[in-house]
Parts: sequence; C-alpha cells; structure tokens
Amino acid sequence: MLAVVAVCAAPMIASYFTYYVIKPESRNNYGALIDPRQYPIPDLGTSALDGGQAGLGDYKGKWIMLQVDGGDCAAACRNKLFTMRQLRLMQGKEMERVERVWLVTDKAPLDTTLMREYDGTDMLRVDAAKLKAWLPVEQGTSVEDHIFLIDPLGNLMMRFPKEPDPGKMKKDISKLLRASAIG
Repeated sequence: MLAVVAVCAAPMIASYFTYYVIKPESRNNYGALIDPRQYPIPDLGTSALDGGQAGLGDYKGKWIMLQVDGGDCAAACRNKLFTMRQLRLMQGKEMERVERVWLVTDKAPLDTTLMREYDGTDMLRVDAAKLKAWLPVEQGTSVEDHIFLIDPLGNLMMRFPKEPDPGKMKKDISKLLRASAIG
C-alpha cells in the first residue's frame, strides 16, 4: 500500500522539488516581457495620416504589433514592416486577431508606394516626446529599434529585440494567441 502511495505521490513531489529547489534559469519566450500593469496605453496625441481622430485605444480587443519610425522609412523600417506583415500572415486562421500599427514620429510625407506595399498596416502620427516617455527600451537602443506587442486589454506587454528572428517571434505570438481567450 505504501509503495502505491509513493508511486502516485512521486511526480508531485518531484515537481515541487524542481520548482522550489532547483529553480529553472531559462526562459521560454524570445521577446522581453514587460509588466503590463506599468504600461497601459496613455494619451499619445495620435492622429490618422489625414489629420482625423485615431488612436491605439481604437484597437482594444485585438493584439497589436507596433513599430515606431519616422516618415522617411529607411531600410530598417521597411524590414520591420515586412516582418510584421509576414508574422501576421504566419498566424493562419488567427491572423484576424492581430493588427499592425506604424507610429510615425514626424510630419514627413509617406511614400505612396510604401503605403500600398504595406496596405493593412495602420499608420498613425504620434507625438514623439510622449511616445518615448511611454515605451521602455534596452540600454543603448531607441524605440525605433524594436517591435512591441500590445495585448487586447490595451497594455504594452512585450518588446522584441533589435533585428529580431521572425521564427522565434512567430512562436511567441502563436503561444500568446493560443493561451489567450480574448482578442
């Protein structure tokens, strides 16, 4: 009888021992997790490209992949736009749960061919000072270097590194969509 109890209790004892004594050091995610309670979407002074009312709050209920860049959109900016488009497509039937947003930090006009090429990416103008005060970045990088992820409740929750690996990003986003019942 004691042998049966020991066999049944062994997995539970091993799991507690592993969790509380050995403490796993590795993490399972590629992007840097950000405490969402500290970074809800503030009023950033955003507007649509035509000057109309628009903001990140309009996307509540959807996951948002967010990139920040100037209107000239150099090669790194175009690469992030391409990566975001492909990541959304890679989600398959879940892709409707993900929106792509480009926050333009200046008043420079956008190239119409670029706008057509990345149709479906929402482009908003934003007050750069307010934006930089909101988005956390790693030491030695700027907000323009990262792609950020905002949850369906409107909280910033993940930051991907500079020049990210799209395969690893896809795994993170897929896990979040699978685990989340909202958005």
